[in-house]
Amino acid sequence: MRRLEDAGCSVWLNPYGRVLTKAEILEYAYDADAVIVGNDEFGADVIRALPNLKMIARHGSGVNNIGYHEALKRGIVVTNTPGANAEETADLTFALILDLERHVTLMNEELKRDVWKKRAGHSLYGKTIGIIGVGAIGTAVARRAMGFGMDILGNDIVEKLEAAKTGLIFTSLNDLLKRSDIVTIHAPLTQATTNLIGAKELRMMKDNAILINTARDGIIRHSALEKALVGDKLYGYASDVHEGEPPKHSAIFDLPNVLVTPHAGSATYEANYRMGMAVADNIIAAMNGVTPPNLVSPMSVMYG
Repeated sequence: MRRLEDAGCSVWLNPYGRVLTKAEILEYAYDADAVIVGNDEFGADVIRALPNLKMIARHGSGVNNIGYHEALKRGIVVTNTPGANAEETADLTFALILDLERHVTLMNEELKRDVWKKRAGHSLYGKTIGIIGVGAIGTAVARRAMGFGMDILGNDIVEKLEAAKTGLIFTSLNDLLKRSDIVTIHAPLTQATTNLIGAKELRMMKDNAILINTARDGIIRHSALEKALVGDKLYGYASDVHEGEPPKHSAIFDLPNVLVTPHAGSATYEANYRMGMAVADNIIAAMNGVTPPNLVSPMSVMYG
């Protein structure tokens, strides 16, 4: 904020500390030249209603909540902060994996009710983890998996050398699903990944496998996931991403082998500082007539 003010910006802050409604966005951002968007829904209708808008700076990496094509049509610059929260999201991913495999939350809740019950779980050493989406976050997950002595599979449209250095082997999605004890999703939500994991894909997975989603809600088909969990097809499921923020209460939230967190992958002081600095870099560059360092391209919106 100080950097933006020093650069000559008048900065208006979200007074609520939560995602804004459409009406609130229009109220507070009506005269704005640039907006900093978190997980707020910033669709084409909102963009059309803001007459002075020249730039949308996403505080985060995913832009599926932004009406990108409407922005492109109006010549509005869209930026994001890719990789700024990669390590933190990878940390949370492994926290969820360990919690599900060793029943940490469940045993904690039981013991606090004076129930002494050692629940047998699964070791991570020697198991296979499958990473769908091997970008900055997926690669950070692979580095952590290497430290646990796991076999690592990956699936992505681009096979990056850096990920392969962790011992990750790229393979097809079907092969990854069939062989993995843990499947974790780190792909962007695009036309290609919407409902990527449905009934057919869940049937391919091992009966004692767990599924983790810290990417985007729409990548997994909800109806198929609920059937798999209720039918004991999956050993466990954890998600940091949901339909709506906050989401409506889902029936799967009440299952003992399901963990849910409130989109907290980037919720550390360090990650938010990095994202904030990257947002400032993007806005100040655009103000100075320079191409922002993290300009979102049409190809990245389509394919990630």
